[in-house]
This record gives sequence, structure tokens and C-alpha cells, in this order.
Amino acid sequence: MMRIFKLVIISILCLSLVEVHAQEKDSIVTIIQTDAAGKSDQPYRFSLKQIAIPTVLIGVGFIGLESDWLKYQNREIRDEMQENIDRKITIDDFSQYAPMAAVYGLNLCGIKGEHRFADRTIILATAYAIMGITVNGLKVATKVERPDGSSRNSFPSGHTATAFMGAEFLRKEYQNVSPWIGVAGYAVAAGTGFFRMYNNRHWLTDVLTGAGIGILSAKAAYWLYPTISKTFFRKRFLKNAFISPYASAQEKGIYCQITF
Repeated sequence: MMRIFKLVIISILCLSLVEVHAQEKDSIVTIIQTDAAGKSDQPYRFSLKQIAIPTVLIGVGFIGLESDWLKYQNREIRDEMQENIDRKITIDDFSQYAPMAAVYGLNLCGIKGEHRFADRTIILATAYAIMGITVNGLKVATKVERPDGSSRNSFPSGHTATAFMGAEFLRKEYQNVSPWIGVAGYAVAAGTGFFRMYNNRHWLTDVLTGAGIGILSAKAAYWLYPTISKTFFRKRFLKNAFISPYASAQEKGIYCQITF
């Protein structure tokens, strides 16, 4: 089982790191192409190279719906994983949200990201909506049976899509702080995908497709952000928002200040 564990984690993580590396080059271009005001619209521009890795991941998943060879590989990986498992580890139910939560957590710790609270929340909500609609639409359309036979909504993996969406969101927000923040997010996302298979809830092709959808959803949210912001949030009620935890001998809580 350790051989399969290493193979799956390394494969997903390597693809993810290629994605991070490619996007770090874009961040350098963004710095060079800033305008006189010190700002750039480069993060919101669509380019074909940004969709290369997600397209490959999604493509492999769709081919797996009909390919006998990939179906065989799915079963082989499932069978080998299940051979020596004594109990399930449900960390994936929580780890799927860790990368997106880290965006807000780092900000609370004083590490500033690319966008303010309101702006990043608009981007996250857009990404989550795109991801959710895509994943649930495909589940209904394909009706693939789960490895454990519990239902017919296996393809693609929603947990994995959520995790990789959050990882790309985390990377985009903190790419100019440290590339390792994005790497950490993608590592957590890859682990989430592995545990979906470890817990016999998804096939490998479900996980690969979920990863691709998650990454692409986050990218699409950034491409759409200028239009959504101008169309629906023209007044920008939450332009200045500040959230901070506090603690005293009597109570603990979170302080929120919003300037209208």
C-alpha cells in the first residue's frame, strides 16, 4: 500500500507543483508590467497556458469514464489500498477546507494577501459557486458508482475539487509573499485527494478530475472578478473591513470593524 500511497501523492503533487511553478513566472511578469499607479490587471487576464494543467487533469478523468484500461487501473489502486486498511481516516472532511481557511487565517496573523477582505470573499464565493455547480452537474450527469458501492455520484470528487480550489486561491493571494505558501496549500489538497481514495469513496480518475475543476474554478473566479465587482458591487460597501481576534481574562472573541 505504501507504494501506491507514494505514487498517488507524488503524481498529484508533481502536477500541482508544475502549476505553481508556471504561475510564479506569471507573478514576475505582473511585477514588470505594472502601470504608473503601481497596479496591474495581469492577475485577472485569461491565458491558454493557465489552463494547461487543469485541462490535462480533467481530460484524464473524462477519458477514464470510457477507457477500460483506466477503469482497470482504478480498480487495481482501490484493491491494493483496501488490502491492509484497518479503519478509515476521515481527515479529508476537514482538510478540504484548510487551504481556503488559511487565506483568512494568515491575514488575521498580520500577513497581508493580494486583496482586502471583501474582495477576496467575492473571489472565493465566485470560485465556490463555479466549482459547486460544475461538480454537482457532472455527478448527476455521469452517475458513476462509488468504489464502496454506496451511491452513484462518484465522479468527480467534490472534496478534492474544494481542496484544490482553496489551494489555488491561497497561492494567488500569497504568491508575492512566498511561493511555499502555495506549495503547502497544494500539498494539503493532494493529501485530501489521497484520503478520498484511502477511505474508498473515490476512484483515482474522480480525484484527478476534481483537482482540475478546483484549480480551474479558482482561476475563473479571478478572471471574472473585475466584471463581477463592477456589476454587482459598484458601491463597495465592504471596502474597508478589519477582523481581529481578542482575548481577556473575562472573555474571548473576534472584533470586526467595517467602514462604509
